[in-house]
Formats: sequence, structure tokens, C-alpha cells
Amino acid sequence: MSPFLISACLLAGGAFLILAAVVKDIIAHRALAVRIATGLDTSVAQSIKSANRVSQWVGKIDAEIPKLLDQLGWQRGSGRALFFVFQAGVPVMALGVLCVLLVLGGDLTDTALLLIFIAGLGFLIPKRLLVSAVNRRKERLSKEVSTLIPLLRMLLGVGMTVEQALRVLMNEGRHILPELSFELRWVFGRVDAGLELALELREMAALLEVDDLTDCVSILDQLLRQGGGAMASLMSLKILLDDRRMTSLQEKVSKLSAKMSAVMVAFLFPALLIVLAGPGFVAIFKALGEIGG
Repeated sequence: MSPFLISACLLAGGAFLILAAVVKDIIAHRALAVRIATGLDTSVAQSIKSANRVSQWVGKIDAEIPKLLDQLGWQRGSGRALFFVFQAGVPVMALGVLCVLLVLGGDLTDTALLLIFIAGLGFLIPKRLLVSAVNRRKERLSKEVSTLIPLLRMLLGVGMTVEQALRVLMNEGRHILPELSFELRWVFGRVDAGLELALELREMAALLEVDDLTDCVSILDQLLRQGGGAMASLMSLKILLDDRRMTSLQEKVSKLSAKMSAVMVAFLFPALLIVLAGPGFVAIFKALGEIGG
């Protein structure tokens, strides 16, 4: 490998590390400033301000990315900064290598096109991976809601309030409801800072955009406002979610049967044709051979 190419790669890597250090330093300073200004708990203050700062940086590139990061559960600045550095660093490194090669001179048309193509992929592929991860997380959240409702009914039935029941699920349900308990920890972090529980639950449901969770939050909002009378609604919602899941499973089974039919036609039919029609073709070929002979 050419020494100039190695130097270009090292230069691009150094630029990537410098960019990561700058982003990390900005996040740390902003977190310290908001902690002093608000007097909140350290982790809550750092999460809020770091998330807002990095959201502004990432939002300048693509306005949809901050929302996707929130839906993935990356409210904290570290995850957002990592994604930003990964998405912005690859094109910067590719363009840096291109500039170095252009300085060296020569016919670099093909190399320039290749590096520009790599830079484009480095910018687009992380977002596609992010969208895929968000969709998978939404599916997990939808499944966890079906488990959340019976647990809520049980806890509310023993005399707990909605807030107490949700706190119990947040603390004790990390293995049963990992995604929902994570979101509840974020919600109660803001509630402990003085915000309203019902409002935070509605904002959580609006952000995540999971239909099952939105329906459940609507019933919890009714419980928080009226203090009761929604146990039957929770049971009805549980039945509705079970029906939705059954319908979804039936659709998957129908699609799977169609795929298996295609596989059978592609692989089993030729073998069946050989077994059934093979002797007849062999007899025809022998008869034609005897006539020709």
C-alpha cells in the first residue's frame, strides 16, 4: 500500500477522533451548566440537556433523526453523540481521503466517484439501520403492553394508585417489561423533577407512536383524572389486544403457507415430475432409438 494512502487514512482517522472529542466536550459542558442552573438530579439534568444539545446538531442534518433516536430510547446525549459521530464521521473521512488524493494529483476520477459513493452510503445507511431498530422496538413495546395490562389490574386491585403501580412495574419489571420499564424510568425522572404524570405519559405515548400503548395510556389518564371506573376498560383493552395479536398471527401463517407452496413448487415438483414421468420418457426414447436403428 502506498505511504501517501496510509497517511491519508491516518489523517482521516485523526479527524474522526477529534470530532468525537469535540462533541463529547460540548455535551459535558452543557450538562454541567444545566445542573447548576436547574438544581435537578445529576443524571436527569445531564440527560435532558445533552439530549437537547445533540438533537440540535443532528436535526441540522435530518429533522427526522432526533425523533427516531427518542423512539429508540436514546434520550441520553451519549447515544445521540455516538450516532451523530458515526453518521457524520464516515462522509467526512471519505471526503478527507478524497482531498488528500486530489492534492497528490493524477487521474482520480474513478477514485473520486467511489469515495463520494462511500460518503453517501455512510450518511444514508445509519438512518436505515436506525429506522429498522425503531420498528423492532415498537414491536417489542406492543407485545409488552399485553403483559402490562394484567399486572396493572392486579396492582390496582390491591389498592395501589396508578403512580404506585407504575413505579412498582418500573422497579420490579425490568426483566418482564424491559422496554416499558426503561420508558417509565425516563417518565418518572421528569415527574420527580416536578412535572405532571398524566402529561408525561401522554407525551411518551405520542412520541413512541405505538397504538397499543396509546390506548393503554388513555385509560391510565382516565384513572388519574377520575380515580377509578376504568378497570373494565383495561379488561376490554386486553381482549382487544389479544384479538389483534391473533389476527396478526393468522396473517403470518397465511403468508407462510403461501411461501411454503412456492418452495414446494420450486423444489418438490421437478423431483415429482422426474419420478412419475421419467419411465414414460425413457420408454419413448427407447422406442425412438429402435425405430432409428
